[in-house]
Parts: sequence; C-alpha cells; structure tokens
Amino acid sequence: MSPRIRLEAYRRILRQRAQGHVLDTSSIRQSEPTTNRAFKVPWQFARIVGIFRIKTLHLMALLTILEFPDERLRKKASPVAVVDHSTRQLIDDMLETMYAAPGIGLAANQVNIQKRIIVLDISEEKNAPLALINPEILTKEGQEESDEGCLSVPGVFEKVKRAEKIRVKALNRDGDSFEMDAEGILAVCIQHEIDHLEGKLFVDYLSPLKRQLARKKVKKEQRQRESGADNSRVRGAA
Repeated sequence: MSPRIRLEAYRRILRQRAQGHVLDTSSIRQSEPTTNRAFKVPWQFARIVGIFRIKTLHLMALLTILEFPDERLRKKASPVAVVDHSTRQLIDDMLETMYAAPGIGLAANQVNIQKRIIVLDISEEKNAPLALINPEILTKEGQEESDEGCLSVPGVFEKVKRAEKIRVKALNRDGDSFEMDAEGILAVCIQHEIDHLEGKLFVDYLSPLKRQLARKKVKKEQRQRESGADNSRVRGAA
C-alpha cells in the first residue's frame, strides 16, 4: 500500500474517531492478525491531518465465531450493567468481525461473550453500523417470511416467519437509552440477533429434518475449511 493511500486511510479513521464514529480499519488492514494493542499515532501526523486532540487509536480484533451445534450458543446472555470503554471496544471488535465474515448482524454470545449486545449493518456500502446494548422488543406488528442465514450456521439459508415491524428499546454505545422503529430486513435482523441473546438460533424454527440437514452441512463446511487449511500448510512447506 502506498504512503498516500495509507495517509488517506488514517485521515478517515481519525476523522471518524473525532466525530465519535466506529473506527473502520478495513482499508489499512494488513495480512497479520489485528490485536487490541494501542497503535500510537505521532503527534506530528495528527497535525498533518488537522486533528489535534487525537494521539492514540485502537486497532480492532477479529473474534472467533462459534458455529452450530456448539452448546455455548445456547447460553443466555446477561445484561450489561455499565457501558464503558471495554464495552465500546467489544462493539468495535464485533463490528470488525461481522464485516470480515462477512455478515449483516452479530450477537456477543456468537463470539462466546455472554453480554446482551448486538451489532448490525444492513447498508450496501457497509457504512451504517448500529449497536444495541440490552435490546428489548417493545411491540411487534404483522408477519413476513424471508430467507435467513447465520454466521454461526454457515452455508445454510431457510425461510423463517417473523414480525414485519417492531419497536425496540436499547442503550447506545455511550450508554444512552433510546427507542427505534424497524421494519423489513432491519426488523428481521434485530429479531434474529436478539434470539441469539436468548440462546436461540434460526434453525430452531425449522423442522427436525431440516435442522439435522443444517447440522450436516455445517460439519461439511468445517471439514472443507480444515482441508483447505491443511493443503495451504503443505504448499507453504514445499
């Protein structure tokens, strides 16, 4: 990556941080795994991009997504008592993991963290992240059936019936309470992720036969990934 492109990427990140937005490091991500360590930005560099109050930013980490039928997915998440820096860091890590998967929604207990937090982004450009802490559905209206998939059930897509419109109450990443209305794919996604917080998967809405087929498909996907990884190691050693 050229220095000019990298400069533009950092400029955007620093702008987002200054405005309180979620950091997007996708354009500067390297082949090495990201970590939670602080990445020091020289004060002179901050002067160059015109943002003087930011000296440190945190690179986000990719988390491991649990896959069906892992029993940890059946654990019920606990409410978040205090929204602090660690909560916001977790939200950023979850978003980074969701985008990398790629997916449009992720619940904290899908990455083996038993907290009532979900993140979503249904935008085509993947530039409209939404985080809901302690989400609660207040009202539901109508019903619609749509195809659903899940990062914890890779390769499986089935029709599921859910409420067409919902009203949700939650905390945002700053700990402020708010309510919002959602319909269409956003309503479906929120309901899907809140199910995760209750230890429920979308395959639970399917017939026993389809659940069994889903289990077999996930295992097949896992074997193929393991086989691909083994072949890569062999080629690397050759």
